[in-house]
Amino acid sequence: MPRTGTGPDFIEALARGLEVITAFAPQRPVMSLSELAAATGLARPTVRRILLTLEELGYVRASDKGFALTPRVLDLGTAYVGSLGLWDVARPHMERLVGRTHESCSIAQLDGSDIVYVARVAVPKIVTLAVQIGTRFPALQTSLGKVLLAALEPGQVEKTLAEPTRSGLTPLWQPGPEERDAALREVRARGWALADEDLALGIRSVAVPLRDGEGRVIAAVNVNAHAAETSVRKLLDDHLPLLLQTAGDISCDFARLAAVPAAVAVSRT
Repeated sequence: MPRTGTGPDFIEALARGLEVITAFAPQRPVMSLSELAAATGLARPTVRRILLTLEELGYVRASDKGFALTPRVLDLGTAYVGSLGLWDVARPHMERLVGRTHESCSIAQLDGSDIVYVARVAVPKIVTLAVQIGTRFPALQTSLGKVLLAALEPGQVEKTLAEPTRSGLTPLWQPGPEERDAALREVRARGWALADEDLALGIRSVAVPLRDGEGRVIAAVNVNAHAAETSVRKLLDDHLPLLLQTAGDISCDFARLAAVPAAVAVSRT
């Protein structure tokens, strides 16, 4: 995260505070003052003041082992999701899909070279990787990410994937530029994406785009399954048609919501 902005209104202290928050990761949920200073490149006194401020605001807690984020940090992410209205629109459709497929369903959006999960309805199954709201994975190796990357202009794909991942995960599939571009062309041509253990062993999923009222891709929705339980054929023959129907229903409802004037929407709540 940059600590110097492009204009006089840039608040460096806020940028530093966000940098400390994002320094925490699944591999390092508890960090000492020294570790945070090293991870952010900030001076120890600066990090200490930021941590004390975040602790007073309820976003960080201190322990004998160091500092850890609190669940209140989730408010920052859910505020974004809630502002879109996407979760409220998608939830009943996702729940119906999960009830019919008995597999988990997620929605994600692109953030640099990663996808970030913004909605999820899960089934209680043992999976290789834990997923929750805010989880991020390298985009190219996920069905959700392939859909979102395929929706970009060709020149944007290279630039987007050049950004370093913040997921902390090394995926199994490591394609070269030609293989990558061919895979994305295939996604564009057929309108859906398959990831068959590209990210990690045991993870198999299919995804399709979600669109706004003007046809622009705003997110992607998937059905994911364990490879030992669900074959590619079942995923494509049985689950993909239901997923396409669900995506169409969510996109239609989201377009209707966006078309309602704000004053009318407020009066109905």
